[in-house]
Amino acid sequence: MHDLNKMKGIRTRAVHAGEAPDPVTGASAPNIVMSSTYVVDEPISFSSQNLEEQSPYIYSRWGNPTARQLEQKLAVLEGAQASVAFASGMSATTSLLLTTLSQGDHLIISDTNYAGTAEVVRTTLPRMGIEVSPVDSSDVANVESAIQPNTKMVWIETPANPIMRLADIRAIADVAHASNVRLAVDSTFASPIATRPLELGADYVVHSLTKYIGGHGDALGGAVLGTKALLEPVTIEGSIHYGGNISPFNAWLIMRGAATLPLRMKCHEENALAVATFLESHPKVKKVLYPGLPSHPQHELAKKQMDNFSGMMAVQVDDGERLAARMMKELSVFHYAVSLGHHRSLIFWLNTNDLIQSSFKLTGKQLEAYKAYAGDGVFRVSIGLEDPEDLCADLDGILS
Repeated sequence: MHDLNKMKGIRTRAVHAGEAPDPVTGASAPNIVMSSTYVVDEPISFSSQNLEEQSPYIYSRWGNPTARQLEQKLAVLEGAQASVAFASGMSATTSLLLTTLSQGDHLIISDTNYAGTAEVVRTTLPRMGIEVSPVDSSDVANVESAIQPNTKMVWIETPANPIMRLADIRAIADVAHASNVRLAVDSTFASPIATRPLELGADYVVHSLTKYIGGHGDALGGAVLGTKALLEPVTIEGSIHYGGNISPFNAWLIMRGAATLPLRMKCHEENALAVATFLESHPKVKKVLYPGLPSHPQHELAKKQMDNFSGMMAVQVDDGERLAARMMKELSVFHYAVSLGHHRSLIFWLNTNDLIQSSFKLTGKQLEAYKAYAGDGVFRVSIGLEDPEDLCADLDGILS
């Protein structure tokens, strides 16, 4: 294994962390270890509770060499002591929530986040006796005022899906820790190249590896990162007992994608800024929400906690439903499809009423705050690696 202490640059770490030539064959690329079980040559406990860091591989639900290599690479990129890889971002999310929260506990969560997360915390957790308080986490005072004696975790997503609203990680971490509450950050939109929440005080980081880290739209995966002590129960309960393990082949694909993450994020950012600037000046566009634009209401916070503004934006237009119908048939470079963070550009219409009714359940001031960003709906745009002139021309053909 390479001496990571000598690896100063993020590009070098992205390529080499977690990888080494195969000691038997000399193969330069990592192997895909597809075995479900492993031959052992010494007495081994059959309980996962007795696993130690140096325990041999026994059964792939307990640990797999290819998945382990991916976890090591992710930990280095995120600046974490440890990482646990899962079969999807939602598997990572639910495993962390169900491992750390119990009946009678209280969770504070951003009122705007990935729809799957929003639906789990608003339906599944209350059914298990876990109290949930959604708040507008763009104002740290909302988080602070929501803390109760039984609060165990604050969960934020920044930038928030789909409206690109930010949360001040360091300020929220300080508020949470003052009450002995842990902070989890879904940093999928940012990636470790843009933001490393652990450096800003977060306790856990969650990623959908399907998105930027995998980067090619061909493999599902998720991860939770943090200290070894905090991740031990997530490994035993969330991974081994719940069984949401990543497949070795997907781990291999995502590890290969992660090697080029720094280069891709640089291009994503450059392309996104070009497209966002073009759209902001387009007469048919009402609003562009991109952290890299000075017009973003939290641009100063973005500059403070993001090293890269990523490739995600939200775009408001008039008559979005009609334009979406045209996009499905007429776009030639963009794919009209969900997901994000791929090498190809993606766009999808997200109707505000649909999200409010099905996922977010916002009312009153929270609904007003959401609509201040989203209006009646937004196009969530994931800018890929194509030439920005072609991306702008593709959108202009629909808008004009």
